[in-house]
Amino acid sequence: MASIQDHNLRYQLANELHARPFPTLDAPCRAAYLAIKRPDKAAARDRNLDRQHLIALLDRYGVAHPQPGATHYFGDIGRHKLKWESHTEFVTYTIFGDGLAETPFDASTFDMFPGDWLESAPGERITSALIRVELADDDKRIAEKLENWFVSESMASSRVLDDTAVLAGDFRIDVSGHMRFALFARPDMGARRIGRVVQRICEIETYKSMSMLGLARARALGTGIGAIDEQLTRLVAEMSGSVARSEDTLDALLEVSAELESIVAQSSFRFGATGAYEALVNQRIDVLREERFLGRQTFSEFMMRRFDPAMRTVKAVERQLGTMAERAERAANLLRTRVDVERSAQNQDLLASMDRRADMQLRLQKTVEGFSVAAISYYAVNLLSYLTFPIFQIFGVGKGATLAILTPIVLVLVWVLIQRIKRKME
Repeated sequence: MASIQDHNLRYQLANELHARPFPTLDAPCRAAYLAIKRPDKAAARDRNLDRQHLIALLDRYGVAHPQPGATHYFGDIGRHKLKWESHTEFVTYTIFGDGLAETPFDASTFDMFPGDWLESAPGERITSALIRVELADDDKRIAEKLENWFVSESMASSRVLDDTAVLAGDFRIDVSGHMRFALFARPDMGARRIGRVVQRICEIETYKSMSMLGLARARALGTGIGAIDEQLTRLVAEMSGSVARSEDTLDALLEVSAELESIVAQSSFRFGATGAYEALVNQRIDVLREERFLGRQTFSEFMMRRFDPAMRTVKAVERQLGTMAERAERAANLLRTRVDVERSAQNQDLLASMDRRADMQLRLQKTVEGFSVAAISYYAVNLLSYLTFPIFQIFGVGKGATLAILTPIVLVLVWVLIQRIKRKME
């Protein structure tokens, strides 16, 4: 069979689809989840620091290191399993343990993360969660546990994946600083399916938290945007002033436009990421195929009531910024056009004035030329009369007649000479 050269990224791209497998979990079990994000410029962070932090944890348990440049790791640490993933803006750690703690949502699983190791993390905790996976009792017993574990007012619970499990959580941070979720698996629910649901829980919580960063940015911009909007409205109202005033207004409008463009540039990534994370939250909930559990609100209903308004706020601020930037640009263009037109009119008046002055100078020049011809001719006639009078006297021509003959001749010659000089100068 003839061989063909493979693209140098073919295997890397194909293997990327299988780089983040779901964990395989048998109920009952528990999981502790942690997501770490740098407070600023997270997307451009040094990812080697994330891997070094992972390696520091693995070294404590004598575990082999991941390959250089790895973005995913799954392996045993002690009696537990660790799943590590590197994402665009954050890294996640999930510890899975068999069995359940006597106290529901006991944070002792997080003791697998040493305190000094957590303190040296190259970032800050964006979220963490405790997940408890039990074998399903009857629905009444499940409902009693949910009432004891979660805040009823904000609790979301639903049957998922064709009623193979019941999933619940209230999206509240407990006294240990963690979110809490419970999964009640039916006896016929496979280990891979349990692992997928647990992974979806972690993703929903993480992407929800990352989305809410956009709301924080939108709120931080709120006061400043209001002040800029008022300034923009005032400047637009001043566009009908004088030319000098219009130029000052144009300068102010350009400053406002530059400020708005700066805000848009600084916020575009966060707002764009918020939209992407929002879509992921909704997609992860959709794949759970929720059904209502004993009349309680589902996760999708919880998000519709609590999460969607926050996302609409972010989109509204993003639209407002775009609208204000367009308004400022349109106003600046209109005012710039007006200033250009007024300056053009002023330039036309100036050119007309210059034409009038040039015309006056031309008439004055012609007058001076006439005087020059007369003056030069006067002196030339006098000189020629002295030279030619003796000759004319031989023929009996008097002095007056001599001057009468010489004067028109000299005038014509002087005028021709001056015109020739003008043509050469031109």
